[in-house]
Amino acid sequence: MKANRAYELIVAREGRGPAFLAAPDRTDRIEVVEIDSGEAVLFWELEPRAASRLARALREDMGRLEADDFIAAWRAAQERGGR
Repeated sequence: MKANRAYELIVAREGRGPAFLAAPDRTDRIEVVEIDSGEAVLFWELEPRAASRLARALREDMGRLEADDFIAAWRAAQERGGR
């Protein structure tokens, strides 16, 4: 099963504006939530530009990777401190 069928990507921004206009102290949150259980399996708090790039990469991988491969790759990336 593809990752986009098993997981939901939630991006929470602290402001209304786009990342390039964000205040320097703004922090955006990204969660990958397992649809069946509702549990967050991956979580990041990042500055807005980094959060935008990460969300784009996550969406791309969710569409092309199988669920197990997606989680394994992103858990490893999270442990290394990013992607």
